[in-house]
Amino acid sequence: MYDDDWNATMADALRLTRNGRLMEATARLQQGIGGAAQPAAARPVPSRMFHGRRRAGNSPLVKPGLVQPGLVQPGLVQPGLVRPGGSAAAAAAASAPGGEIRHLTHRDAAGWRTYDLYVPTGYAGEPVPLVVMLHGGRQDATDFAAGTRMNDLAEQHTFIVAYPEQSTTANNGRYWNWFRSGDQQRGAGEPAILAGITRQVMNDYAVDQARVYVAGFSAGGAMAAVMAGTYPDLYAAAGIHSGLARGAAHDLPSAFQAMQNGGTAGPTIDVPLIVFHGDRDNIVAPVNAERLIAARLAASSGFDGGAGPRVPASTDRRDSPGRRHSSRMYRDVDGRVVAEQWIVHGGSHAWFGGNPVGSYTDGQGPDASGEMVRFFLEHTAPLTAR
Repeated sequence: MYDDDWNATMADALRLTRNGRLMEATARLQQGIGGAAQPAAARPVPSRMFHGRRRAGNSPLVKPGLVQPGLVQPGLVQPGLVRPGGSAAAAAAASAPGGEIRHLTHRDAAGWRTYDLYVPTGYAGEPVPLVVMLHGGRQDATDFAAGTRMNDLAEQHTFIVAYPEQSTTANNGRYWNWFRSGDQQRGAGEPAILAGITRQVMNDYAVDQARVYVAGFSAGGAMAAVMAGTYPDLYAAAGIHSGLARGAAHDLPSAFQAMQNGGTAGPTIDVPLIVFHGDRDNIVAPVNAERLIAARLAASSGFDGGAGPRVPASTDRRDSPGRRHSSRMYRDVDGRVVAEQWIVHGGSHAWFGGNPVGSYTDGQGPDASGEMVRFFLEHTAPLTAR
């Protein structure tokens, strides 16, 4: 089901951007989403953390078939493949694997966010990996969990999944503010809040601190890149699907430009990185995948900008089902894989291999979730202070 009004808004905004009329594009976007570009003033919060159930009935546990109220939230300036949030089908798909889905809230000095937490049936109090999943456009935690099938993989491999949600307190249109300078730095803004959620889960559950990962789609992918860049001591690896590099934009007009041309060169990313992008994505141009890989390679010796000789990437065609696709694997001088780039031929702005009950999914594959989990579990981080 398509949201025709939203698609028309975004088509107009992108057309204006391509013609260099950025102020008009911004105004058109604000008109379409009710002023989402300007975040609301942050409300005061206590310095202590609050971690507990969201007010949705008397139980923090979602049983199969129980529907939570939907929160329709744009994640990145993008049209297409839009469904209303909180559908019964999405809730059923997210909870079908059989584990517990807990609705929680995190508060600290930087701010607050709600998040869903999936605890697999195999969790028995022994340390397990943690994957933090950041949703994209017009999605909430339930929609993103259903569309990516990440809870199914959590059951198979026994890891915990956290799904932070953007709020109208931070942005009227529920955008992750990946494009704002104040939300691209360590220790402040949304990066501090998301790191706080990650640490809270690590404190409350038995989490293997060397196997904590972050992934996201679209705006969530852009924010996952921010998290990888600002908290390399917290995350062992990152997965970016149809996203942008940290520092590619500093405000909404430059975000439009970055979506089309990759924006300015940003800081390096010093954690292993797996990147997925469709080569027919006309919302976030594929050049952004190249910028992400370049940001990772610039941080490693053995590549241009590093201390050692350049090690060429290996290119192959994967045999996994789905659309035709190419992948490149980059190794450092010690033979360790530091990055993978997957380009899906004919793919648009959608999560590949996803469940069609969720929004922004392409069920043809390849299986982005499965490949990300495989990549994550191949990488552990040195145990440093977290």
